[in-house]
Amino acid sequence: MRLNRYVTHAVVLLIATVMTGYSVSVKLGPVHGAINAEAGNAQGSVGDISLGRSATIIKPVSIPTSALPSRAPILYKVMPGDTLDTIAKAMGIPFREITWSNPHLRLPLKPGLVLRIPPVPGFVLVVRAGDSLTSLASQYGFDPTAAIDINRINGALTPGTVLVIPVDPKLGPDLSTGVPADPIVPGRLSCPIQGAPIIQKFGPTSFALEPSYGGYPHFHTGVDLLAGYGTPIVAAAGGTVTAAGPAFDFGIRVEITDSYGLVEIYAHMSEVAAGVTVGQRVQQGKEIGLVGSTGLSIGAHLHFQFEIGGVPTDPLPLIGC
Repeated sequence: MRLNRYVTHAVVLLIATVMTGYSVSVKLGPVHGAINAEAGNAQGSVGDISLGRSATIIKPVSIPTSALPSRAPILYKVMPGDTLDTIAKAMGIPFREITWSNPHLRLPLKPGLVLRIPPVPGFVLVVRAGDSLTSLASQYGFDPTAAIDINRINGALTPGTVLVIPVDPKLGPDLSTGVPADPIVPGRLSCPIQGAPIIQKFGPTSFALEPSYGGYPHFHTGVDLLAGYGTPIVAAAGGTVTAAGPAFDFGIRVEITDSYGLVEIYAHMSEVAAGVTVGQRVQQGKEIGLVGSTGLSIGAHLHFQFEIGGVPTDPLPLIGC
């Protein structure tokens, strides 16, 4: 009898608990530390680049609240009156990023021409047959993993593909040797003879020794820096030596195709610096020769010429003289 009474009381209490909304909860103790999950495949690669992985594949993910910025190159249509300098200022980018992204550019700019502009600091390139991420990274001095990320590359490169290559604007591009091309002033030209006064600027001139050019009877295709005979000349930009030695009116000269694909010519030298030969990679600031008066010259000075697409261009907007 007593046992049945206890059972009856227990049943009544259980029914009361359910009807009044009470519940029995079980508390779990806190879990300390990260929760890791092992990936099924321990290795991965994209094209010819091998990628490692973290053991933790569950990571915090931020959910964007606005549209993600486009990673595609910006296409700019040249308008009448546009110059590379005005376009660079309007776009808020360095002058050389435009020329680097459009290697077959010719001056003056023709209205209607479409220019590729990088959406981030860096440049735009078109993949050619035989190109790989490794070969392009070696040639242009960039981090291949950054290119994989921004271009969402998930396989081998296809000829004709347009890639955006990000480059740290504080460092600029690297030479193929892996060292920074422009350690002094990334993205700009440094003065090949610091402190040297400019005695003749770029453009039309009345100086009869200057040849005709661009429809003018006399035109100076570079800038002249006055310096004593034998003064050292340093590279205004890092790049590859593409010519060295005598060259008609230039006399003894060194030509450097810089890391942005532009050409600097250092003319009227007395001699080329030891070890400066065609194919050599030089950093900005490296000594490349000595001031002289060879070729078509009437006194010791440096003729510095800057070319885009084979066309002489005024270097003063870029150079720090």
